Amino acid sequence: MKLGNHVRRYRFEKDDMSQEALANEVGVTRQTIHSIEKGKFVPSTLLALKLAKFFGCSVEELFYLEESD
Repeated sequence: MKLGNHVRRYRFEKDDMSQEALANEVGVTRQTIHSIEKGKFVPSTLLALKLAKFFGCSVEELFYLEESD
């Protein structure tokens, strides 16, 4: 299984927010946001909670499990 996410979608729904702006809001680097969006980095529980709180959604709405082949 792999962790999928809707971070990019939520970011664009929030006035086309940049990765840099989101990173500044939650206290990480732009590269971290990029890696999360691409599925190359699994965020810590704390970061997942910060992102969900920022977007006003639950962690389950922002992140989901993808079945692998």
